[in-house]
Amino acid sequence: MSILLFVPTRNGETESQKLVEQIARQTNRSFSMLVIDSASEDNTADVWHRAGAEVVGIPVSSFNHGATRQLALTHCPDADIIIYMTQDALLASPDSIQNILQPFENAEVGAVCGRQLPHVDASPLAAHARLFNYTAESSIKSKADISRLGIKTAFISNSFAAYRRTALMDVGGFPSDVIFGEDTYVAAKMLQAGWKIAYCAEAVCYHSHNYSLVEEFRRYFDIGVFHSREKWYINLLGRAEGEGRRFICSELAYLCRHSFWLIPSAFVRIVLKYAGYKLGQKEAGMRPDFKRKLSMNAGYWKSHE
Repeated sequence: MSILLFVPTRNGETESQKLVEQIARQTNRSFSMLVIDSASEDNTADVWHRAGAEVVGIPVSSFNHGATRQLALTHCPDADIIIYMTQDALLASPDSIQNILQPFENAEVGAVCGRQLPHVDASPLAAHARLFNYTAESSIKSKADISRLGIKTAFISNSFAAYRRTALMDVGGFPSDVIFGEDTYVAAKMLQAGWKIAYCAEAVCYHSHNYSLVEEFRRYFDIGVFHSREKWYINLLGRAEGEGRRFICSELAYLCRHSFWLIPSAFVRIVLKYAGYKLGQKEAGMRPDFKRKLSMNAGYWKSHE
């Protein structure tokens, strides 16, 4: 199979240098690299050029979570498997690339999600989020699992995930106009079309975010927008509230064991997340400039004014 590793970048010189060094240590190096850089003002593009990647520049205004990843798919039409990463994800093992490819030996697998561990500087809240969402046990999910797993059936993250080209093309590729969640959008479409989604716990990277209170609100506003606009997604997988309650219970139990003094701030975050999500679901009646202030992906709204 022909394999492509794709990374979208923007002012990520330091992070990119670390990722490039880890890529060089991989036991499987039989892949080409493509970087789509959104007008970085540092030496990000040079870092990837020196590493042997093809670098394509785009204006900041043209970046879109789905459309930019689709551009990688169309730019390299000969790639059978495309590995998607983000510049802030760091490969945790020399076998990470090799392991994320292994599930494709099953011809029914359309996409594979790697495991994410928290960065060394992750807060207890950020660490729990990774431990909750990325378990130590690999699995393969199909449409038949939706009744059991609900919205978690389509869980995947483009910070470290791989896709079979034929499966992507079968579902129309990445959506060209989503504010957020292009990865879970495609995973849900694949499940709907009969493909399977694998989770490979042996394909490991470090990736986490220490979001501020405002960033948590804005992120969940965008999730609410995504769920509101893609009603088929919720109709297929079920509502997000049930999984949200399970996460909250797990988070509070984790904090009781490790960082009980953070429980009050965790409750504040819970309220802000819920408020952001509900506001995002009601965004249809809001002015674009107001939505831009509430959103983590403010640039998305400039093309929707």
